[in-house]
Amino acid sequence: MFTITSKTSDSLARACLLETAHGTVETPAFVGVATRATIKGVEPAALSDIGLQILIANTYHLHLRPGEETIAALGGLHRFSGWSGPTMTDSGGFQVFSLGAGKEQGVGKVASIFPDEEPGPGKRSSGGSLVRLSEVGADFRSIVDGSARMFTPESVIQVERKIGADIILPLDECTSPLHDEAYTKRAMERTHRWARRGLEAFRLLEGDPSFPNASQALYGIVQGGAYKGLRETSARTIGSMPFPGFAIGGSLGRSKEDMLRVLDWTVPLLPDDRPRHLLGIGEIEDIFAGVRRGLDTFDCAAPTRLARNGTVFVHGEPRHRLNLRNARFKRDDDPIDADCDCPTCQAHSRAYLRHLCQTGEVSFYRLATVHNLRFFVRMMAEIRSAIVEDRLDALATDWGL
Repeated sequence: MFTITSKTSDSLARACLLETAHGTVETPAFVGVATRATIKGVEPAALSDIGLQILIANTYHLHLRPGEETIAALGGLHRFSGWSGPTMTDSGGFQVFSLGAGKEQGVGKVASIFPDEEPGPGKRSSGGSLVRLSEVGADFRSIVDGSARMFTPESVIQVERKIGADIILPLDECTSPLHDEAYTKRAMERTHRWARRGLEAFRLLEGDPSFPNASQALYGIVQGGAYKGLRETSARTIGSMPFPGFAIGGSLGRSKEDMLRVLDWTVPLLPDDRPRHLLGIGEIEDIFAGVRRGLDTFDCAAPTRLARNGTVFVHGEPRHRLNLRNARFKRDDDPIDADCDCPTCQAHSRAYLRHLCQTGEVSFYRLATVHNLRFFVRMMAEIRSAIVEDRLDALATDWGL
């Protein structure tokens, strides 16, 4: 169930309640990226303690290892991982893209998904495609053992049903910002056909008590690249299908300015009474921009990935970030953030954390990740309060946005 509790008077921002079989998510919310059913270095109890509400795991990686049959035999994603709160799984479409067009064009998580913001040419090639797409689905080889695999719209639903997350996504074709409009149109139309097949596969299995979580919700995915007509077509087409929620995916253009235009074209055409998720995007400025445009949930690996590289978030610093590798913190006895209530800030100094980071201690990954996630949890709580009190613009100004 999905309930809108508050809206702002001057934007599409809204505060909502998203009810799942494993708890209710207060939105707008940040979704922690637990790719292999874990956030690196942090146990589920600690994630719950810092207030993280919902996690997203990766269908592609869990299919390869340990496999959906193993997860199902052990009680599904929640029992397997020890995380008892709400969960999502993606479709594996982005990983198919990364091994295919993303690999050919050097676009993705290694090279920026926004080529115009990449230092240098931003069009690095990483080699040939490891994926063959057809109307049937996506043929690929396992990155674990090289075995031949195939994802179809039907098989992905089967995999996700066995994994047992609360919210699942159908197979889609994710396109590159370097794809032309003609190719993007063909990919979008195939995504729409796959969406209908995924819906039918889900319908046939809905409520089946043999799966770990019989009460799942299948979101539709809007594609269309950075082409206005395609995004509008996809939003109308996917929005007309009986999905209980929606995700915006695929290429969002060559820059963040392009991304904002894509959201402006797309979100108003989706049904207002259902939740909207932005896939793979969730840095501070992205979240504020997305919330203003009516998005409810965001997943992004940046807070956890940056933590492992020594970067922590502090409100008020340039880009709200500090690099603890910097020599100026060698004798700094202050916590990362004096206003933060996370266990890391309550117990440890910047100097100590820098020492752990410089010496490669694994404990640093955990401590920095806990802080960064708590930072995002606190920020989202501020955003929800600002929506209820109709002062989101004032909050954004306070954050320098």
